[in-house]
Amino acid sequence: MINGIWLGMIVIGFLFAAVNGRMDEFTAAVFDGAKNGVTVSFGLISVLVFWLGIMRIAEDSGLLKKIASALGPVVSFLFPDVPKGHPAIGYILSNMSANLLGLGNAATPMGIKAMQELQKLNPDKDTATPAMCTLLALNTASITLIPATLIAIRLNYGSADPAGIVGTTLAATAVATLAAIAADRMFRRMSLLRRPPKPPAVGHGDSDRGSTKLPHTSLKG
Repeated sequence: MINGIWLGMIVIGFLFAAVNGRMDEFTAAVFDGAKNGVTVSFGLISVLVFWLGIMRIAEDSGLLKKIASALGPVVSFLFPDVPKGHPAIGYILSNMSANLLGLGNAATPMGIKAMQELQKLNPDKDTATPAMCTLLALNTASITLIPATLIAIRLNYGSADPAGIVGTTLAATAVATLAAIAADRMFRRMSLLRRPPKPPAVGHGDSDRGSTKLPHTSLKG
């Protein structure tokens, strides 16, 4: 889907440039964009490698386990329909921990693995479960303590205070996370109200009420 959108944008841009006779500008923009992409990527590599190394140290020292245990009650509240001890819980905790540190690239594979594990619990494979919707909302609007990726981009473009966005980012992501949780709770309640009521159980006594019993007669010749 995403590849089709990007391909469509490139083709439309190429056609408009060809019709308006601006192929030179189109070609220059393509190469400039590729150059900027490589430059930004190299700027991000150093910061991401640093924070991934910090996360590895935190994992080896047991800090991530403490963070995961602290977030355990929160995950149980947010994902009540996921059984305790299920592998999805571990991936969800890893995803949330990485997002807290602003490591979106490290959080993405954990989020994908969590979705795969949640899909195993899904009775309807063509419809997302409430737990999957909750994970998507939290991953999109995750509260971020250290926006490492944004700091790296600002540093790469020569910002005078690359870390000056920490406070505003924390406030914005906190509000976004609270809004995502509130919306998720609301839609969960709405889905419960829309469920059709379960038919009453039919017992042996109820099944005999609608039938007419004939008296026992014997035929003698």
